Amino acid sequence: MQVVRTIPLMREARARLTGTVGFVPTMGYLHEGHLSLVRRAKQECHHLVVSIFVNPAQFGPGEDYQRYPRDEARDLCLLEPLGVDIVFIPTPEEMYPEGFCTWIDVTGPLAQRLEGAFRPGHFRGVATVVAKLFNIVQPHRTYFGEKDAQQLRIVRQLVADLNIPVEIVPCPTIREPDGLAMSSRNTYLSPSERERAVALYRALLSAQEMIKAGLRDASQIRRQMEDLLRQYGAKVDYVSIAHPDTLEEVERIEGPVLALVAAWVGPARLIDNLLIKP
Repeated sequence: MQVVRTIPLMREARARLTGTVGFVPTMGYLHEGHLSLVRRAKQECHHLVVSIFVNPAQFGPGEDYQRYPRDEARDLCLLEPLGVDIVFIPTPEEMYPEGFCTWIDVTGPLAQRLEGAFRPGHFRGVATVVAKLFNIVQPHRTYFGEKDAQQLRIVRQLVADLNIPVEIVPCPTIREPDGLAMSSRNTYLSPSERERAVALYRALLSAQEMIKAGLRDASQIRRQMEDLLRQYGAKVDYVSIAHPDTLEEVERIEGPVLALVAAWVGPARLIDNLLIKP
């Protein structure tokens, strides 16, 4: 497993790879969710590149960029036995050198709602770094978790709009035994907050139960989800019952929907989603 830290060295290492190259972009502090992406990419591709980069451009003022968990040595130990060929670990200065001034602005309704509304500029940072990583690594397939549902759709739009020759492979959310979606930010939670964090998944399950029972009024489902979250002491950013592709809110459920939640539990802002079929 080769560790590279500069773009020229990454390009040199990439040039030596033949066959299909899979890519898993991460911000590090890896958990089983990340590792599941790595294992799948390893199964489906001849070679595998993983990046570790906490991208400052996707964090807004007052967000958790400085305290986002980092442990490079731990991450490398987790990746070593999984057959990763290259781990790309650039610095912010390597990715955004002095004078950097080109950004990808994602416009349109898909980027303006949900995370886009609560984290202005977030998808600008995501789209820019993803495009840079695609140009540097030049993968054939890139693997993303479905937990970040809106990000996944933004990246698909980016690839289509800019004609980037990469296949985007969505992978299922990996959960703790009690249903909490795995996230590096779960480390922010105290033991009592960790118990309450299961509220997000339970809110999603409650939406599924209501829809399976025949309820079709999405506004009523959203209200009950919000009530459940607040019963656990979570501060709700949004609850959404949306079209699975466009993420537009639906008012009456007539087909599959994506239920999405974002809420604060203590110091941690957590997100989750669940595809529900009536």
